[in-house]
Amino acid sequence: MFTGIVEELGTVAGIRRGTCSAVLQIRARTVLEDLKIGDSVAVNGICLTVVALGADSFSADVMHETLDRSALGELKPGSQVNLERAMAAGGRFGGHIVAGHVDGTGRVRALRRDGNAVWYTIQAPPEVLRYVVEKGSIAVDGISLTVAQVGADWFSVSVIPHTAAVTALGRRRVGDRVNLECDVIGKYVEKLLQPLRSQPEEGGGGLTREFLARNGVL
Repeated sequence: MFTGIVEELGTVAGIRRGTCSAVLQIRARTVLEDLKIGDSVAVNGICLTVVALGADSFSADVMHETLDRSALGELKPGSQVNLERAMAAGGRFGGHIVAGHVDGTGRVRALRRDGNAVWYTIQAPPEVLRYVVEKGSIAVDGISLTVAQVGADWFSVSVIPHTAAVTALGRRRVGDRVNLECDVIGKYVEKLLQPLRSQPEEGGGGLTREFLARNGVL
């Protein structure tokens, strides 16, 4: 599990591409301090497993599924990436619950300066937007951000100078693709309600006031 608080900017040192997969070598410093083979590192918000360690880098395998569902396939040597180690049990929970399993990708539609902050408007598909709520949390390239506005096919976040300076988000331009992970709580609630919707109840079925009263909720 991660928190969406980026620890450092790493640099892609090399990419070895296979037919349906790839191996990323990422140059870093901070995340290497106690890293071991088998540990998890979020790379632009995607949980990857460390398979090799060097003096100034680590390597991770990227599966076909990950390449298909994320923007990792667009990385090239020299690309900067957001890095975060898995959260330690005694660590501070500075962001929100981030699993490192992206729900999809979006594209930067617009950038707008507002005093010392920058507004990012990100176009996103319906399967992602259904879980995006105003003032809720979302991870953009692994960065824990607060949703400021939501539209029909977009949402906006306001980013402070510090976040833009220490993450790859500050290098994003209109048209760039970003990884998106919605707050997991909404997805669990939706899943838990599905059995109730599929079981017919007296009076029309689904989750009704009568069902809640019958089960002691009301």
